[in-house]
Amino acid sequence: MNILVLVKEVPDMTKVKFDCERGVVDRSSAESEINPFDINALQTAVNIKNQFGATVSVLTMGPPKAEKSLRDAYARGADEGILLTDKKFGGADTCATAMTLSSAVKYLGNFDLIVCGEKSVDGDTAQVGAEVAEFLDIPHAYYVDKIIDTNSEHITVETEEICGSKQIRKMKMPALIGVTKNINFPKLPTVNRKLKSMLIDVKKISLEDLSLYISEESTGFKGSPTKVSKIEIPRAIKRESLIIRDDYNTFKEILQNKTKGARR
Repeated sequence: MNILVLVKEVPDMTKVKFDCERGVVDRSSAESEINPFDINALQTAVNIKNQFGATVSVLTMGPPKAEKSLRDAYARGADEGILLTDKKFGGADTCATAMTLSSAVKYLGNFDLIVCGEKSVDGDTAQVGAEVAEFLDIPHAYYVDKIIDTNSEHITVETEEICGSKQIRKMKMPALIGVTKNINFPKLPTVNRKLKSMLIDVKKISLEDLSLYISEESTGFKGSPTKVSKIEIPRAIKRESLIIRDDYNTFKEILQNKTKGARR
């Protein structure tokens, strides 16, 4: 079984800053790391590999420095890392990103299963994985929190509870699943795997390599039908405190007056 894991390198959201004028995240303002949900996706693939036997490849789209995340993925149990990198990929929205990723999947060849996290912590759209499946015309299941069974032909999964019920889905391979953080507990990489990750060759793919599957007009900023017009960061509001040392009727009168003022 060949498994492909889609990962995204994201900035540390506790430290990152926003460029409000351009409407983008200032990714240079914080260190980058693998999107937390994608670490669960990688662990899912590695668990299937350990249980049933498989080859796990990891694909990410980003600048050359994203190679660091692919080496981290190898340290966590992947067999190879693939970097989709080109300046023309920059500025892509979810649609252009999914189009580019699906083109890379076609370029690389056949995969039985594609695994991704349900969303990224910097965008929080939960769209890219499903869009990739649509562009590839394969079945997909989202919010997966349990793998029930899998073989070379089918995979059966259980989704998290939505609107009071869970779903069990059996899909024919090839298929794509988007997993939640509840599906597993990611293991830390061993020292031996970390050392080996420093020596691996990371395969790089450019727009020119994908010329049979996608044009420049369909990727990056040019291929993005959505644009961010404005970013507003809400200011922190300090809560007002009120100490009442009079009787209940006085407190009630003060509260009513404040409520009337708020309504005005």
